[in-house]
Amino acid sequence: MNDTAQKANYGLIGAIVAVATIGGLLFGYDSGAVNGTQDGLKAAFALDANGLGFTVGSLLIGCVFGAFFAGTLADSMGRRNVMRLAALLFLGGALVQGMAHDHTIFVIARIIGGMAVGAASVLSPAYISEVAPANIRGRMTTVQQIMIITGLTAAFVVNYYVARAAGASTNLLGGIEAWRWMYLMQALPAAVFLVALFFIPESPRYLVAKKRNPEALKVLTSLFGATDGALKLAEIQASFSTDHRPRLSDIFAPGGFLGIRAIVWAGLLLAVFQQLVGINVIFYYGATLWQLAGFTENDALLINIVSGAVSIAACFITIAVIDKIGRKPLLLIGSAGMAITLFAMVYAFSQGALVDGKLTLSPQLGMIAVVAANLYVIFFNVSWGPVMWVMLGEMFPNQIRGSALAVCGFAQWGANYIIAQTFPAMAAWSLTGAYTFYGVCAVISFFLVQKFIHETKGKELEAMEG
Repeated sequence: MNDTAQKANYGLIGAIVAVATIGGLLFGYDSGAVNGTQDGLKAAFALDANGLGFTVGSLLIGCVFGAFFAGTLADSMGRRNVMRLAALLFLGGALVQGMAHDHTIFVIARIIGGMAVGAASVLSPAYISEVAPANIRGRMTTVQQIMIITGLTAAFVVNYYVARAAGASTNLLGGIEAWRWMYLMQALPAAVFLVALFFIPESPRYLVAKKRNPEALKVLTSLFGATDGALKLAEIQASFSTDHRPRLSDIFAPGGFLGIRAIVWAGLLLAVFQQLVGINVIFYYGATLWQLAGFTENDALLINIVSGAVSIAACFITIAVIDKIGRKPLLLIGSAGMAITLFAMVYAFSQGALVDGKLTLSPQLGMIAVVAANLYVIFFNVSWGPVMWVMLGEMFPNQIRGSALAVCGFAQWGANYIIAQTFPAMAAWSLTGAYTFYGVCAVISFFLVQKFIHETKGKELEAMEG
């Protein structure tokens, strides 16, 4: 392949990654937007604490089912078509959440938005893995995590400036309650995502699975050139079963634990433990957490913003090293680092004092907690944050990728929901106890990765076994 073709190749791959990861941006924005709208939701729909908790958490219900059905639909409709459907759901969910005056309609729209989040979370990294060369696949897929955190941070920034312009989230801005603008603003990137998806090709692996080989060859030629494209087509064809197209039952195999393939269990391990270490407690309840630890509301919000910025910076470290040192070493480093920093937070919280029923830390303990929390975020976003999505997108054989992603995405968002819903009760019982649990899970994850996860760095997708 000549230099010009090589540049055109990477230029096209870069454009595909840029479009696909808009789904990650929307994933992050939809997850973070609710942080600034809770007062508005309570006022608009007369919600008590339980009602607010259900309204906020309903997004995650949609995520669970969106992730599951996206994986199976991607095998029947195609990766690109399901992402288009997700873009429509993002757009519709944002508009209806921003305009709904009936609580039931709002919750339905939030679940619909969650289905889009769940679909984008599994399909964007899988699609990128299926078009990117093995030598840069990890870096390209890691961009998804950067976009997720950028979306979260963008939601925090939009919420801040909208509330500031209106004076409060419940005040009017342009004749509309300010909190509604926080949802409506998502419609713009959702529309861009939808339109952009009409300008990128379908996954060649999906096209081969559907026996649309001439179309697959055209895509592969545009990515790798005529000679390499033809060779790659033959490799992809050989990786699929000759007796049937991909289906959900492909995740089962004789001799597997509970009849499920070992590689699917490895994916489930990654999906579930990414949540059991408690990272989304920082993202969903950051302000609440730090106020529980004795910080003022303004200080708590500032810590949240710092955590977001640190997260983005950490992902750039991953981009620089993931295709050099590999996925498994990063996971092991992350598990060890998270365990140490989580137990540092446990120490700080355990030494605090209750004043009028509120945990209060000394300045020294408060600094330990803040530094440990930000180091924890760094370790997560250098390792488990992006690497879990990288591996789920690439670790499965072509025949079972869509089905395995359906199962693992379902488990990942299910664990996310459980952690998000249990944290308030755990924190009320004991903030120290909650973080001890997350720390123990980080320790366990180290040994599970060491035993059950196999390196995928530099391997072609057609070489994946399981």
